[in-house]
Amino acid sequence: MLYPAAELPQPDSPDSQAIRNAMAPDIRSGRSHFSLPMKGYSMKQSLKPISLALALGLTASLPAHAATSSSVAVAPQYDTSHVYVAPGEVDAFVKSFLATFGGKSTAQVVVNVLPVPSSTTSQLLQTPVGTVSLFGFTTPVPYPFGAERNGYLVKDLDKALAEAKKNGADVIVHDFPDPIGRDAVVQWPGGVNMQLYWHTKTPDYAAFQTVPENRVYLSEQRADAFIKGFVGFSHGKVIADEKRLDGAVVGEPGKPIRRVKLESDFGKMVVFVTDGHLPYPYGRETTGYEVSDLAATVAKAESSGARLVVEPKAEPGRQSAIVEFPGGYVAEIHQPVAAK
Repeated sequence: MLYPAAELPQPDSPDSQAIRNAMAPDIRSGRSHFSLPMKGYSMKQSLKPISLALALGLTASLPAHAATSSSVAVAPQYDTSHVYVAPGEVDAFVKSFLATFGGKSTAQVVVNVLPVPSSTTSQLLQTPVGTVSLFGFTTPVPYPFGAERNGYLVKDLDKALAEAKKNGADVIVHDFPDPIGRDAVVQWPGGVNMQLYWHTKTPDYAAFQTVPENRVYLSEQRADAFIKGFVGFSHGKVIADEKRLDGAVVGEPGKPIRRVKLESDFGKMVVFVTDGHLPYPYGRETTGYEVSDLAATVAKAESSGARLVVEPKAEPGRQSAIVEFPGGYVAEIHQPVAAK
């Protein structure tokens, strides 16, 4: 069930003005912030839907990097990994994640980010190596939210949804409005869920120092359909298709797997095609973060409360480790190494 447009703050209403005030960029510093609204307006009490992207402080400005004209994507720095943790774990996760990768958090707010009644803490963790949209729901999470791995900013939501459907995706949450744009959730072959969102004006973020990779695990039966569909949708390309890679990269040494690397204006993606006999934590890590010093980054993670679940190891073209942050979020971290 979607909220009708009449339920949203109208352009000249006090609620709408409060949200615009809260979203205003700090022109003097060049930074954006999401402050609490004007006196008398309670975001905690409001059940009006506010997009996941809006709640996390995406401010109106010109884009730092434009995508190619044929692509619906904007740029990788506007794409976020969605992380859901229990409310009591939010602060510990924020502290550990930022201590590990650097960066900053927007102000935490309590809002409804969905098209149905719900309540969550919400903030954006912006680091040089990737951005997290963090949610700590104080109500049950309505289906199918919580299963989407990330959010992609698009230049035109109608075009993006048409392109997604044309390339084999299902629209599992129809588009719904928010005060400065619209949102939807799509599902690709193999059950890969992603949020697509659009704003009337594009936010302005600096490019990442290194672009994170979206890590997707699929069956042999659905992998080609997913790859073909996502490449068609994103106007991306296949960078590498390793058809018989040692399964040690996913915890199955000696067993061949397939690994496909994709790139597009949305960023990087790695598709692992396996038999599904994966030891923990493989398959749980939806994002891989590239760093310049893996040992130092892992040390920061452990000293700030994260747990090392896969020791650093050599893989083709990289050194890789996997950590579990407070709240249960699992992430791969890697350092590129030159081929010998």
